[in-house]
Amino acid sequence: MNTQAFTIPPDPGSLTPLEVISRFAPHDDTLMSLLQTRAQALPHKELIVFQGRSYTYADVLREARASAHALAARGIGRGDRVGVISTNHPSTIFTLFALAHLGAIMVSVNADYGVAEVRYVFTHAGVRGVIAAPEALSVARSACAEMVPAPWFALNQAGPGAAPLLREAPGTSSGAAANPGAPPTSAATPDSTCILVYTSGTTGFPKGVMHSQKNVVVAGEGFVQRMHLQPDERLLCVLPMFHINAIFYSLAGSIAAGATLILEPRFSASTFWKVAHESGATEVNTIAAASGILMRRPRSEYMPGHRLRKMFGAPFDAETYRVFRDDFNMPHVIEGFGMSEIPGALNNPFAGERRVGSMGKPSLHPNPGFKLTELKIVDDDGNQVPDGSIGELALKTPIIMRGYFNDPEQTRSAFRDGWFMSGDLAWRDTDGYHWFVARKKDIIRKRGENISGAELDRIIGNHPSVLEAAAIPVPSDLGEDEILTAVVLREGMQASAQEIADWCRERLTAIKVPRYVCFVDALPHTPTHRVEKFKMRQDKSLLARAVDLQAA
Repeated sequence: MNTQAFTIPPDPGSLTPLEVISRFAPHDDTLMSLLQTRAQALPHKELIVFQGRSYTYADVLREARASAHALAARGIGRGDRVGVISTNHPSTIFTLFALAHLGAIMVSVNADYGVAEVRYVFTHAGVRGVIAAPEALSVARSACAEMVPAPWFALNQAGPGAAPLLREAPGTSSGAAANPGAPPTSAATPDSTCILVYTSGTTGFPKGVMHSQKNVVVAGEGFVQRMHLQPDERLLCVLPMFHINAIFYSLAGSIAAGATLILEPRFSASTFWKVAHESGATEVNTIAAASGILMRRPRSEYMPGHRLRKMFGAPFDAETYRVFRDDFNMPHVIEGFGMSEIPGALNNPFAGERRVGSMGKPSLHPNPGFKLTELKIVDDDGNQVPDGSIGELALKTPIIMRGYFNDPEQTRSAFRDGWFMSGDLAWRDTDGYHWFVARKKDIIRKRGENISGAELDRIIGNHPSVLEAAAIPVPSDLGEDEILTAVVLREGMQASAQEIADWCRERLTAIKVPRYVCFVDALPHTPTHRVEKFKMRQDKSLLARAVDLQAA
């Protein structure tokens, strides 16, 4: 294998990751404790910058405490789940810390989800309340219309909608402030579940990944190590806060380092360089689709005076490294690997050799005595395979999920002898770098979203003209995957590729609509009638014969 590798040292005079986090008083591994130690040391420093408004560390602590008052007044306590549906907004951060203080749990969903998708998540999670952006309130209400007991609704910011702001008294829209009485007592422990992240699974239904407060805290400290974050760092967050990356890396990393978070509502390629330049951002996390779009945008949008020097994400190819390092003047492009269940498991070293296209080595913590990740590559029987051999990636890490919410069977099946089975095929070279091969699980990765092939199969299979359907990933021009669905029509029935896409569009969010539709006479099956998708992935004729709806 012809591997491109390079080493770029940290900036001279920079603090070590351990020195960065050691500037603060010890915390107790809860979210509010982490925030309090930073607010005590840096009360007047910016923590959040959002659309021209700044919130200092003291401001965020005050807002989080006030939100905890409001949530407690609505009956939220230990173990309760509260839904959040919004694009990125400071209120989501306040809500996360407030719920964590109460020992409660945030369930954040994609603001672009349709009613059916929101209904499944909020119903499965059993949310007691929903905090929505004004533009998402109607979807949230429709999604929860049949829930018993019915959740309460509140807005996260001023706007149209028949719901009060979270800080207003329930049942009012006049701005009357809620009066919760005495400050709520903390119910937080390091092991308290604080967040449910719903991720698609091979069953076709999303699973609620449970993470503890300590997981978020340790992941943030790990991100200080991964990106050698400095106290004056300004992290640009363009990825959504309903995913692991934005909360566990950008947000928690900023707080762990005592740095500043530049929060954007969502990724915008056309304004990316303008925002980076004007905000003074020094670090950004991306996904392959976002970096691919930026590489293809007109160079007239690029602003060479920016301060961005660090980028974290995956997967990146050699051209991504070249363009961002040479054309965009970002010397530190760090590639890594993680999942909703195991955030921040591997990365290419910041202070060491980086190998292009590699998942990297086991991630480290700033404290060398704190072991963050153990890895091995195993065969189907769980036996470790030699270096250079392909097998399934198995992991142990203290930042492991607490399980899938209300799904003990799926939780048990995710582990073998105490090791988390990633479902991803990989191999390790003799120098300890890991290389991704393929996904064993039926997941399609598109623009940072995990999309369940089984869900698409089920939805398309419900079309009256369809006998059977199977969705698989195919390469995207922007990196990651596009969706191809192979469709077998019922005898005597007809349907066009556009009709299949329209059927999906009416039932799913836009990102899940297949780009390619290929009509076939039959799908390959196992003796137990499971579709052999690995054979479909090897059949290059499917893409060649498919209708490209984007081109059409």
